[in-house]
Amino acid sequence: MRRGMRTSRRRRLAVLGAVLVWLVAGRVLETRRLAVALPRATPGSIQARLDAARMHADLVQLASVPFQGRAPETPGSAMAARLVADRYAELGLRRFGASYEQPFSFEHTSIRALWQSNRPFRKTFTTTRNIVGYVAGTMSPDDVIVVSAHFDHLGVVDGEMYPGADDNASGVSALLATAAYLAAHPPAHTVVFAAFDAEEMGLRGAQAFVAALPFPRERLRLNINVDMIGRSDDGRLFVSGVRATPALRPMVEVAARTATVPVHIGHDRPMLLTGLIADWTPLSDHGAFHDAGVPFLYFGVEDHADVHQPTDTADRIDAAFHAASAEVVLSTLLAADATRW
Repeated sequence: MRRGMRTSRRRRLAVLGAVLVWLVAGRVLETRRLAVALPRATPGSIQARLDAARMHADLVQLASVPFQGRAPETPGSAMAARLVADRYAELGLRRFGASYEQPFSFEHTSIRALWQSNRPFRKTFTTTRNIVGYVAGTMSPDDVIVVSAHFDHLGVVDGEMYPGADDNASGVSALLATAAYLAAHPPAHTVVFAAFDAEEMGLRGAQAFVAALPFPRERLRLNINVDMIGRSDDGRLFVSGVRATPALRPMVEVAARTATVPVHIGHDRPMLLTGLIADWTPLSDHGAFHDAGVPFLYFGVEDHADVHQPTDTADRIDAAFHAASAEVVLSTLLAADATRW
């Protein structure tokens, strides 16, 4: 009996050891893979096309005190939605229907309510909205690329405001700058600009958009999602989504060649294969597109100390990195627009 127990224990230890070796080896290999940037030409070889000053001003405004962290169904959220809609109108973006606003509702269950007495466990949100406009394609208007970024953040928690400068005022301001460029330089394919609400509550805005697309599903070719491109502790910009759709890699490589920041591909592999290195596939609005079978490219950075903290403020944004990253997004979008889908 004891001999059998000892044998069983040895087997369990052997299995545990094999798992640990697998995870360590996977982490080492994935870390090496993530460290390799895509080839670049001479840094600074591309002329800036986006209005970096306006983009930074938009970021500062979205992360400012009057917006109070832009939590869904708050005055700050309504202000952010109005800022985006007003800019769409100023740029002359087209609407689906009578308004840029696409309302949706959902029921949210808060785990924090288990230890925070002032927070409801279950709440129905009825006045959330996405802000959606588009630039019609000049050659293939029936093919659609969606550029997205979420404008919501955590709001005020326990009396402290969470400004969300990098998460995700950086993405929304880049989306607006890109929309301005395409409004002045119309693309071959139709490009939809979608500013999503309630991402922080489970990608709710993106899910509502994908569930009720304002155009036929078969027309949707690609989602380019931008979430946290305002700063990076090590100066790296990451692009996820190539593993799921390898045909997208050439678009990213084209953009990386003229980038002024190093561009890395990754964070899109299962964690059991990477030694538990984070897989970003389900972690931002592109996840809703991926779940629906739509190819995606997600631009973001690895977490820094201020993620989901009151210290994610506009003064901590690296304006040069933000502008350079937004240019990479634009270059990738233009490469996708040049593709025959």
